[in-house]
Amino acid sequence: MHTKTISELAAALRAGEFSSEELTRAYLERIQLLDPKINSYITVAEEQALAMARAADARFATGEVMPLTGIPIAQKDIFCTEGVKTTCGSRMLDNFVAPYNATTVERFNADGAVLLGKTNMDEFAMGSSNETSFYGPVHNPWNTDTVPGGSSGGAAACIAARLAPAATGTDTGGSIRQPAALCGITGLKPTYGRVSRYGMIAFASSLDQAGPMTRTAEDAAIMLNTMAGFDTRDSTSVERDVPDYSASLNDSIEGLKIGLPKEYFGEGLDAEVGRQVEAAIKEFEGLGATVQAISLPNTHLAVPTYYVVAPAECSSNLSRFDGARFGYRCDKPVDLEDMYKRSRGEGFGAEVKRRIMIGTYALSAGYYDAYYLKAQRIRQLISDDFRQAFDKVDVIMGPTSPDVAFGIGEKADDPITMYLSDIYTIACNLAGLPGMSIPAGFARDLPVGLQMIGNYFDEARLLNVAHRFQQATDWHSRAPEAFK
Repeated sequence: MHTKTISELAAALRAGEFSSEELTRAYLERIQLLDPKINSYITVAEEQALAMARAADARFATGEVMPLTGIPIAQKDIFCTEGVKTTCGSRMLDNFVAPYNATTVERFNADGAVLLGKTNMDEFAMGSSNETSFYGPVHNPWNTDTVPGGSSGGAAACIAARLAPAATGTDTGGSIRQPAALCGITGLKPTYGRVSRYGMIAFASSLDQAGPMTRTAEDAAIMLNTMAGFDTRDSTSVERDVPDYSASLNDSIEGLKIGLPKEYFGEGLDAEVGRQVEAAIKEFEGLGATVQAISLPNTHLAVPTYYVVAPAECSSNLSRFDGARFGYRCDKPVDLEDMYKRSRGEGFGAEVKRRIMIGTYALSAGYYDAYYLKAQRIRQLISDDFRQAFDKVDVIMGPTSPDVAFGIGEKADDPITMYLSDIYTIACNLAGLPGMSIPAGFARDLPVGLQMIGNYFDEARLLNVAHRFQQATDWHSRAPEAFK
């Protein structure tokens, strides 16, 4: 059962080949047996999962089913989940049990999906390797000495290891797409505002976006059909009709215009990764697409811009974690100031503290204009680059990550090098565009991801293009030997 995709599992459930409870038990057994090797889950919700599976089976008996009814999924541990510990990978929230559901969780529950558990992540979604989690690093199933990417590394690893058929992720600067690339799965970051952020614990409010992580584009379309849509409780949610993302998956891509930014294929890109990406683009040409060179001239400013904007917003968002209302509180504080200082000092990890300090500095009197305001102006230039590019092409393609998965601990003491892992993904968030990573080959026996960036609210096209590629290739169907 664990080898099937969502669409295959849904068909089998409808045909009565097995029940949702049997399917859920099979996944729970695999998690118990195999997850200690990769540490992809923080919480496994066994009792709740089995109860939800029985409820799904009851729905099958009445015929009131949706495409995800009875399908086990995992939620990134950044989504508030009623009655289940929600930690954001941090000691600060190690004792926090959410009293309500995030909109994303609500929508999956309404469709009858089964919650297997909450996946490991970089602390407060800050990281590119899933090494900053209070619960320990996640290991890449393709080589457990390497990282799975971050911050949604637990979600990517559990799908690659066949410990869930799908999971939710969040993407602030590449945190769905980069781990998807490093673990050989499919990951989609929708347009900013397409999926509700209500109940998703905030890192950088103008950048964070939830999206699906799956094995195939077809499954991602099924997930996005549930996730997407306007939410009155989220002030950043866009009131816009949601198409059926599955309806156009098989459309022809004859005549598709693909843009290749010269900035994505220069210095810093591993040669083997570059060759695999170029081979993948040749596949699209064989499917009738045309390719042309384009330029995104402000790409080199994306990383420094991001690392002013994101820390500034995180320093504001994380000020609520003070030991007073919920979450971690230090032992025996002598006064209020001591409680604040020690609770935050003990509750946050090193990377979170680093970003809070950078952000506080950038927003401080005398530096706001020099840093934050200037970064926002450059952000507009980056958005303008994409707008001009989409006047000429339909989809932009390139590598998702400059290299394959690196060793655990290899970049832990070098934050600048770590930040450059997201060099190709960050601009997409700054502009608010949809982006996707799909498996496109292997280099040194580790997965390579192809990134596709679409115009605003053009997720259906991205999913169609990815699906047609996956019909012509088998990279997405390969599994790590130890987890088959």
